[in-house]
Amino acid sequence: MLWTDGFGTLGSGLDPWAGLERMENEMNRVLSRYASPSVGEFPSLNLWADTDEAVVTSEIPGISPENLEISVVGKTLTLRGSREPEPVKADDSYHRRERWYGQFSRTVELPFSIESDKVKAAFSKGVLHVTLPRAKADKPKKILIKSE
Repeated sequence: MLWTDGFGTLGSGLDPWAGLERMENEMNRVLSRYASPSVGEFPSLNLWADTDEAVVTSEIPGISPENLEISVVGKTLTLRGSREPEPVKADDSYHRRERWYGQFSRTVELPFSIESDKVKAAFSKGVLHVTLPRAKADKPKKILIKSE
């Protein structure tokens, strides 16, 4: 049987597990984005394709186009960039800081080879839109069948 004095278990402020539990919760919150490579990758993106091209869209808020780099090699698209932290006055301190900043890189395999010299990209209101034309050599060819 545990001793209580009316102020809670083991007396007021003497719960040795409360501090450890708070620390565990904070560590879980910070490390959760690294727990699974398929969850929480930044930036998240959508990819769809038809017979002529692939299209990738990605929400990348708080990034200027000058801080983005797009590269295509064969079937691989890579997005790189960085976001600077918000400036804080010398006499201010954070109460909560959850917005991510720093460098990022995201690589995705496309469904077919790309004509890299014809790739187009637009960035508006935090959304990146990349159009990736399919390489001619990789396009399906329709074969005519002759009847004899």
